[in-house]
Amino acid sequence: MSKLKKTSKTKASDETLNAGSGKTIVQPNVNDNKLTSITELRQQTGGVAKLGTDPDEQRIRKAFVDKDWNEIKIADSWQIFKVMAEFVEGFEKMSKIGPCVSIFGSARTKPDNQYYKQAEEIASKLVRHGYGVITGGGPGIMEAGNKGARAEGGKSVGLNIELPFEQTHNIYIDQDKCINFDYFFVRKVMFVKYAQAFVGMPGGFGTIDELFEALTLIQTKKIGRFPIVLVGSAYWGGLFEWIKNVMLGDERNISPEDLDLVHIVDDASEAVKIIDDFYHKYSLSPNF
Repeated sequence: MSKLKKTSKTKASDETLNAGSGKTIVQPNVNDNKLTSITELRQQTGGVAKLGTDPDEQRIRKAFVDKDWNEIKIADSWQIFKVMAEFVEGFEKMSKIGPCVSIFGSARTKPDNQYYKQAEEIASKLVRHGYGVITGGGPGIMEAGNKGARAEGGKSVGLNIELPFEQTHNIYIDQDKCINFDYFFVRKVMFVKYAQAFVGMPGGFGTIDELFEALTLIQTKKIGRFPIVLVGSAYWGGLFEWIKNVMLGDERNISPEDLDLVHIVDDASEAVKIIDDFYHKYSLSPNF
């Protein structure tokens, strides 16, 4: 009795098209022209990994190049050490500073803008009430926060991020409290971990990112609740009307009590009072 041969169910369909024509048509592999590694790319371009001149194009094209195991291992290992180094430096420096308030806002705000002046005033008042001030270390609202803290002789911290544009650390940060980061996520940990409150001034995507990061961590009970104060009802009002009417009212994607996590004010003294009142409930005050 002859044995039956085992065959692949897909072999025939993969190998031939147009059965009966006497020709075998092999389907092209979509990856035939795809480079399999950075090494191969360098070999084809004379030792230089040419991925185009536009930085965005380089990132996109590089994502489609398969890396070999050695390249992955080397690149990822060094990246892990860089991340660890940023965490270690941040923890060591920030743990010695004491109670602080993080002030967020646009790097593009000019000194003659009302929100710049308010941020400076809020920072000065916070220092007089015993808090240090943490900012993102750059220009605009961040500069105003550090400037107000420095003017009152308080602790002025700058968590600077290396960017291809717009961000250089301002001159009002204490020399020993300027920390540079390559990674946004490491920097965000420092903002949250070492701040007793957030003050959000009008800003862009980065400000919104920091705000909702904090709200998410509090809402999910990953961190304890602390005051989040947004300054400028004209700026923030529309966003929170949408959150109330659509996110909560129409879609039920948050709970009614989540709206209580944020205070919107227009006055510097009111912003500082909300923070003070919150900690007075627990008989706590800054210790420096």
